[in-house]
Amino acid sequence: MLALKEAGAGKLKLVKSDPYKADVLDGVQGLYNDDYFNRMLSLERKRSQRSKKPFMLMLFDISKLLNPHPNIVVISRVGHILEASIRETDVRGWYRRGQIIGVIFTELESASESVRDKIFGKILASFAREIAPEDLKKIEISFHVFPEDHDKGSGNGRFNMNLYKDLLEGERRHGVSRKMKRLMDIVGSILALVIFSPLFLAIAAAVKLTSEGPVLFRQTRIGQWGEHFTFLKFRSMYVKQAENPHKAYIEKFIKDNQCAANGCGAETDAPVFKLTDDPRITPVGRFIRKTSLDELPQFINVLRGEMSLVGPRPPVPYEADIYDVWHRMRLLSVKPGITGLWQVMGRSTANFDEMVRLDLKYVTDWSLWQDIKIILKTPYVVIMGKGAY
Repeated sequence: MLALKEAGAGKLKLVKSDPYKADVLDGVQGLYNDDYFNRMLSLERKRSQRSKKPFMLMLFDISKLLNPHPNIVVISRVGHILEASIRETDVRGWYRRGQIIGVIFTELESASESVRDKIFGKILASFAREIAPEDLKKIEISFHVFPEDHDKGSGNGRFNMNLYKDLLEGERRHGVSRKMKRLMDIVGSILALVIFSPLFLAIAAAVKLTSEGPVLFRQTRIGQWGEHFTFLKFRSMYVKQAENPHKAYIEKFIKDNQCAANGCGAETDAPVFKLTDDPRITPVGRFIRKTSLDELPQFINVLRGEMSLVGPRPPVPYEADIYDVWHRMRLLSVKPGITGLWQVMGRSTANFDEMVRLDLKYVTDWSLWQDIKIILKTPYVVIMGKGAY
């Protein structure tokens, strides 16, 4: 009885074990195993972020060829076709072991529809020559382009999760720690809602009595994996506004920041999210924003599971629309938070790239102890008003 074992550079070799699995996997020689292939997928994302060159992930779901019995001949032909159809620099392997084969077409000059059609047409023509039509119908082929701007139709929210399998696997590997973080969120948000309930009532009354409009401000924000949710704050602005100066401000800020980073001369030291003289803010709103009391309703978002106590701040859609590719990584892996690393280290005095780097550092170094330290530092920062407006 044979099975597969890693044998240098992520390749597979047969060892003693279950014959069924051995036959299925042995039918497609020359493939990297799923762990190695998905590490390469992660590296290719990072390379693409730097080079600005897109890549394409093509997936071949062969699971229907395995039922009721594995068609070893056809599966073997799939492997040979792919080997003959791709460049030497492209990567092929098991995206999901024994079920889905993946090919990473690296560093494409363009990911336009014509390029995709050319690659797809070449492989499909080879399949049609080598595989019988009844077997070809059992193979499901899909392609996924990174960055997702080139492939808007196939993602989940703002992200095509087929391109982030390694991150999803990481979520599962840290399942216990994530559950502990969620438990801390539930307990912490309930305690906060109970302790601050008198403040809730006082602020609600002050907001309602001093300006027309609802007590709570509701806004669409982008959460983990690009999912949209309704973000809650105490209303700090007048309801009727002719325009949105924050939108123009944040668009200019991020674009100027990107321009400065690319050496085109623009520089800015403006804070990330807030305007110093925003005419939309009410007198009560100015106070609750200065003291961060307008953030209290977000404990409801935490309790509902849309946010966490600690994490990156959730952007508004028009902000995320102008993110650079690497900026978007702050929206993955962890839920957005009420407080975070950049708030306690720089708050709104940090420029945009610095804020994103701190968010990414938080994601990379995440631990429950780090969350606890950030939570303990937050009251001091809020009381001192460092960087707040």
